[in-house]
Amino acid sequence: MAGTIEVLVPGGKANPGPPLGPELGPTPVDVQDVVNQINDQTAAFDGMEVPVTVEYEDDGSFSIEVGVPPTAALVKDEVGFDTGSGEPQKDFVADMSIEQLKKVAEQKSSDLLAYDLKNASKEVAGTCASLGVTIEGQDAREFKERIDGGEFDDQFDDE
Repeated sequence: MAGTIEVLVPGGKANPGPPLGPELGPTPVDVQDVVNQINDQTAAFDGMEVPVTVEYEDDGSFSIEVGVPPTAALVKDEVGFDTGSGEPQKDFVADMSIEQLKKVAEQKSSDLLAYDLKNASKEVAGTCASLGVTIEGQDAREFKERIDGGEFDDQFDDE
């Protein structure tokens, strides 16, 4: 009867209701214990949908693996807007500082292909370009070129 359940839950606000409760109800685990652990582990992602995997055994033991929300959701949360631009090359919805860019890159680093913070930041900048978010007041594609040119190496050296 051991198994795995994969669900999306609101960060820090999972509850025994749907989608978690109906999935866990027929299992031998204590649903409230699972919910409490999920909320503890997802508190940093308050208000965002977070992918969670619960693996359980016949004896009622379980383990929880918390994924990272999509990069776009992290950018939206960090900068504070609800929806991206319909025309991201023309209409910009928000501006992000390099510190905010680095913060999102650090949060997402475990899911990115990049091997360091500089390259992870470039991946996040690519998402910013798709959303219509500028970085330091500049189009995200141009900002990526400036990173490639070494203009911000001093900000990534201490990583």
